[in-house]
Amino acid sequence: MKFIRTNFNGDTNLGLYGFATDGYCLLGNHPKHTHKMEELLKAKIKIAQIAGTELAGIFAAGNSSGILVSKIADARELKEIKKALGINVLVIKAKETAIGNLVLCNDKGCIISAKLRKYGKDIAETLDCETAVGGIAGLHIVGSAAAASNKGCLCHRESNEEELRLVEEMLKVKADIGSIGGSPFVKAGLIANSFGVAVSEEATGPELQRIDEVFG
Repeated sequence: MKFIRTNFNGDTNLGLYGFATDGYCLLGNHPKHTHKMEELLKAKIKIAQIAGTELAGIFAAGNSSGILVSKIADARELKEIKKALGINVLVIKAKETAIGNLVLCNDKGCIISAKLRKYGKDIAETLDCETAVGGIAGLHIVGSAAAASNKGCLCHRESNEEELRLVEEMLKVKADIGSIGGSPFVKAGLIANSFGVAVSEEATGPELQRIDEVFG
């Protein structure tokens, strides 16, 4: 698995600024190495702010078929996202606005927080995949505690066997535990798809080896 270690304007929490699928990479701002990231991920970077912030990774989640966006995105931002991606867009009108922290998905399946249970059917239709409610490491913030591509899923180091089995069953990939820069909330430390991984500069050698094993 190819990877680059990078930061976004000095911040190593890459996953807060966006996410990647095999079809596109959505970011809140241009990263330090835009061209290198596009070559690595084999996907064009699409820029979209949400609620006037660069934190697209917190306020949105998605796969190649669709994207889920927080209700705090304004009409202009939603129009830009629809135009840039040309895929299904679902505005989640839940009280919780950090949608990216509540959804773990790839093109094959999706696990959502119990907080989004009533939106499960709409989410499944938008992402065009089977959807289930679940947790990671006993936490409902599944999108913060794990990161997935169509090849693998890296999960919070305190995830149990039942949780890992659910990930493997729903997302149809290998799942394993790990950390990035010592943090078990791995989503913040990377942006990954089937072709490569952009990872925090704080990732250690052993952590990079686990990333390679999971996403390779």
